[in-house]
Amino acid sequence: MEISDLYRGLGEEGFAQLLRGISIGKLRTYQIYEGFKVRAHLHKLNTETLRKAAPRLWARIMEGDTAFGTDLAQAVLVSHLDLIIAVLDFLGVPHENGFFAKDMDPKPHFTEGWEGRVYEKFRTTAPETVLVFYINHLRWELLKAEELYRPEAAPAA
Repeated sequence: MEISDLYRGLGEEGFAQLLRGISIGKLRTYQIYEGFKVRAHLHKLNTETLRKAAPRLWARIMEGDTAFGTDLAQAVLVSHLDLIIAVLDFLGVPHENGFFAKDMDPKPHFTEGWEGRVYEKFRTTAPETVLVFYINHLRWELLKAEELYRPEAAPAA
């Protein structure tokens, strides 16, 4: 599975929702604003330009632009650190304000069925597209999953 598969799994509308959820302030706080602006090929980066660029950015994802997909994931995730912290706390995964320590292996904390438990716990309090994206991002990055997690296929908790 590639990073672009995570976005494809959400569809074009879900992708646009992710873009709308990006916090320009958080990008600046975590000093990724300029890098993301360059990678996105935008002269000006704000919520309006992101919204207008959505079809063009979606096309880049569909073409398999891995570098852009990775930078976009970082922008989405830092914009929703409150959710990330809540999920990691819920799972009992040690972290430093939502980030894993360099020398820590978080994999043992992701026991069977964790995706469904996380989805059920946070589906009413978090934007669904962001929640599903984060679950799949963890599965892709940490667990090297071959398939996307799809909530409709998840067993009821």
